[in-house]
Order: sequence, then C-alpha cells, then structure tokens
Amino acid sequence: MTYSPPLGHPHPGQPALAHPRLVVVGNPANRRVAFFRDAVRAAGLPEVRIEPWLDVLRGGARFHPGETVRLESPGEDPDVDRLLRGTDDPTRVEGTGRWYEAFTAATAGLARSVGDAGAVLVDDPAEPAVLFDKRLAHARLREAGVPVPDSPTSGPAAPPVRGWADVRSLMTASGLRRVFVKLAHGSSASGVLAVETNAAGRVQATTSVERSPDGRLFNSLRVRRYTTEREVAAIVDALAPDGLHVERWLPKAAQGGRVADLRVVVIDGCATHAVVRTSRSPMTNLHLGGTRGDLGAVRAAVSAAGGRWSDALGVCERAADAFPGMRCVGVDLLPGVGWRRFAVGEVNAFGDLLPGLTGLPGSGAEGMDTYAAQVAALLRGKPARSPATTGGLATDEPRSPATPRTTDTTRTTGSSAT
Repeated sequence: MTYSPPLGHPHPGQPALAHPRLVVVGNPANRRVAFFRDAVRAAGLPEVRIEPWLDVLRGGARFHPGETVRLESPGEDPDVDRLLRGTDDPTRVEGTGRWYEAFTAATAGLARSVGDAGAVLVDDPAEPAVLFDKRLAHARLREAGVPVPDSPTSGPAAPPVRGWADVRSLMTASGLRRVFVKLAHGSSASGVLAVETNAAGRVQATTSVERSPDGRLFNSLRVRRYTTEREVAAIVDALAPDGLHVERWLPKAAQGGRVADLRVVVIDGCATHAVVRTSRSPMTNLHLGGTRGDLGAVRAAVSAAGGRWSDALGVCERAADAFPGMRCVGVDLLPGVGWRRFAVGEVNAFGDLLPGLTGLPGSGAEGMDTYAAQVAALLRGKPARSPATTGGLATDEPRSPATPRTTDTTRTTGSSAT
C-alpha cells in the first residue's frame, strides 16, 4: 500500500496552492460540474471557470497562463454525445468505437492547447486513453501485479474479437464457460453481457441490452436474459465492430443473498471513499437495480474470514498506482466467495460520482465527499509516493452513504461516466 499525507495539508517539500485558478472542462449543466464547483466554493477558492466540452470538440476552447485544468466526464449531454458517437439517440449502444477515437483525439488536442497557453492539466491526458480501452487497462493492471480476472483479450497483441464465433473460440481455448463480454470502450455497463454455457452447449446471457426487431441495440434500465445462442450471437455480432473485451466471470461474495462488489475511490494513492453495491443480477450498477450495501458488514465478513480490510483497500491502491498520471480514480473491487480474495474488475477515470458519501476514517477525507477531497488534494500539491503501510483505514465505514437511485424500465443512455 502507498502512503499519502492527510488531505488538506501540503506534502512536505510541496508548496500548497493558495489560490489556484481552476478550470473544469465539462458539460455546464452536468451534476458532476456542479458538485465540483460546490466543493471549490466551500473551500473558499475563486469561482471555477467552465470550458464546455462542446467548445473543446468544436475547437473553440481557450485557456490562460497559470490556470489548472480538470477534465470531467463528457457524458449526459446529447449534443456532446452526438459529436462523439455520431448518433442522435443517446440510448443506442453502438458507436463506442467512434466515441473513443473522438474522445482521445479531443483530449490530445486539449493537452496541446493547455500547454501552449501556459496552463497545466490535473491529470495526464494519456491515461484516459488506456482507461477507456478495457483491453489496454486490463494488461496494465496485470503487468503491475494487480489481481484481475483472466482474459484472452488482454493487451494490444491480443486477437481481435470479430463476432460471436470468436468469443466461442476464445472461451473454448481458455477453458471458460462463464465470461463477461464487454464493449472495449463502454461504460456504465453499456453493452455488457454475462454469458454462461454448459457442457451440453447451451448458451444464455444476462444483459441490459435491448434488441429491437430491426437489430438495433439500446441501453435499458431493465436487466434481461437471452436464452438462445442465436439471440446472444446476434447481439455480440452487432457489438463487435466497436471492439470487445472478454474476461472470466468470477464468482463474487454475497451480502443479504445478493452478489456484492465495491466502488473504491483512490485519491493521490490513498483509498478515501468506499461503497458496497449489491444486486440480484451479475451487474451491480445502481441504475440497473443495484442497491447500496453495508460496508460495516463487509469489514466484518473480511475479518471473520481471516482477512484484513486494509489489504482489500491495498489492492485498490495498487490498481491506482498502475495509472500514476491520474490524481483520482474509481476502482471496482470484486470480492471472491468467502471474502478472502479480491480482484479488480475495472479502474474508472471518472469514478468519483458518489454523492453525499464521506471519507473513510483514517484516510484524511473524513467529513468530505469525493469532490471536496479532490479539491483538498489540489491545494496540498501532488505528493511524492513511497511504499509504506497505512494505519487507520481498517475500521469504520463512511458516515453518510448516499441515497440509492431509483430505477424504472425505460431506456437509458450509455453515458461515458463510469
């Protein structure tokens, strides 16, 4: 595990930023932008300046010397989504390959503009290009020694997945009967299929993808099951042009009869916030019917199994360390059955949207939400990292878990917010 000094205090040898001129590249009406602006105001700092993603994508963004520029998710804006994905329907699943190309080109151009203006970026723009390709991110984690599910598509040299026939072949060659098939550039469980096969060759998949009679794919808030290979193959074949990632479906621990995983926010190498997500389906995303679980019960289960909660957080910190250019990431932590082993499902560039959730005791983020904690981190400057053990992360849960979101059965957008 790595060490970071308490949030809100400058790291030894690193001067605090007394009055940073902060700029957010985001969608002005987005709640993420609002949360960050609120945190900046609460810290008594000058008002944040907003550069809309629309201006960035149209080449009209401007920056100034001395500004500190933070990138927010470009999701949840239909005009931005139209420019990135080339579709007028934000609920459509297809188009993530085009989204990725447009997003990475935009961030590369943004980095040049920021540098030419004498401003600085909070994060290295090369890191989201890896984080938003599940094949590359998986390989980065694996090479860093972070436990991850086995995957036959990990890394740039892995064979491309051109359709269901390739998925079937990879499963057979790898000895996998249960896999997750994911869009390489997807987020928010968009396009994810939990695929199961048996010895008799039967295939079924659980997913939030809704397939229309004409073959188009839509994101839905209702998780459904396709029980024939023909149906599963049709969906996978339609998704394949955008790029696919295949990985072992790890059996997860349960809480209250529901499968459970965790989203852990890591800021400057220190796990600061954690929330348990439980579900009756393989996908625990809150917008798909997942609910907030009991973090205290998780800690108790880990301890009863002979493990240490601090070790679970340490897995998340190691995952964050694999992306050193990111000040903040959200790590999806997968607890194995029995609560003794943990693996990392994904690392999210924009994984900090946990409204109302305050920091873990001992993290230095007590009483702060994820946005306030990031503002405090910016004020103290970026810490130098050195291997050490952390002391106070093994006890209490956040004080104010956020209210679970309600769901219905309407279609939903495949937002780039992870």
